[in-house]
Amino acid sequence: MADNRPRTTVSFYRYVKVADPVEFRERLLQKWSEIGCLGRIYVAHEGINAQMNVPKENWEEFDAWVQNQPELKGVPYKIAVEEGKSSSFYKLTIKIRPKIVADGLDDASFDVTNTGEYLTAKEMNDYIADPEAVIVDMRNAYESEIGHFERAITPDVDTFREELAVIPELLKEDKNKKVAIYCTGGIRCEKASAWMKHNGFKNVRHLKGGIIDYKHQVEREGLENKFKGKNFVFDERLGERIGDEIISHCHLCRKNKSDTHYHCKNQICHVLFLGCDDCMEKHHGYCSNWCELTDKLPEKFKKIFARYYNQYFRGSQFKKARLRSL
Repeated sequence: MADNRPRTTVSFYRYVKVADPVEFRERLLQKWSEIGCLGRIYVAHEGINAQMNVPKENWEEFDAWVQNQPELKGVPYKIAVEEGKSSSFYKLTIKIRPKIVADGLDDASFDVTNTGEYLTAKEMNDYIADPEAVIVDMRNAYESEIGHFERAITPDVDTFREELAVIPELLKEDKNKKVAIYCTGGIRCEKASAWMKHNGFKNVRHLKGGIIDYKHQVEREGLENKFKGKNFVFDERLGERIGDEIISHCHLCRKNKSDTHYHCKNQICHVLFLGCDDCMEKHHGYCSNWCELTDKLPEKFKKIFARYYNQYFRGSQFKKARLRSL
């Protein structure tokens, strides 16, 4: 039977020493299953990264329990800006990972605790208004394509690992300038700000609570919203509205504006792409004519397509989404 209870979508993270990730996972899984939580959570020796939803009727119990855990006491929440038409998660998954964010860095090679200072929403707006300040989006290209801050540098990368590799070279002439970095909820910027300081950036700060908390601060304090477009989120909603503008275009026709993501109906592909209403109807939910054609082939031919796809496109989903000439 479907659970249609109203839910609160929440995310939080904490870099904290977890002595036994297996025991920590089991503790979280037992309690959160008991009160009906759903979501995707990563735990590691270095901490926790959680994106989840909680039945509204159980929020107080959830909060009291979380704040009573020694690893989580005092952890701040980022409440979703909007819930969307569908639930953000449909099951509860808690995985043990080497790191709570895949960054590709050797943490022993630099001081990961030497992070930049936080920026409030008001301070972020001040940086954006300052032509001498540098604003950097620490997210992937498919995230920044649908929404970003005014004047932000948006590197064309597919992963956070790639971004950390290119930023020091991309901004090598700006090491003495004021630099503001931002991401979805703040977790990537914690490590990124320390990495940038290690690479010689003298004055790097990061947006506290990321884009999610920025939106709440703007509304609470009556500030001007400097974020244009939509904030990509890593759950079933795939985005939440921050600015009223639609700044991106359909990947299929390249003409109509769209900031709505879809996954290709061909499960071998399943690529993430932007589609307008006209193209979604015309292409029946596929990212290309090629995917629609191959999805209708007999299984033995689908296997050939799967091998070809895995050889040439796997691991570069955003780039594949642009190859509409196939």
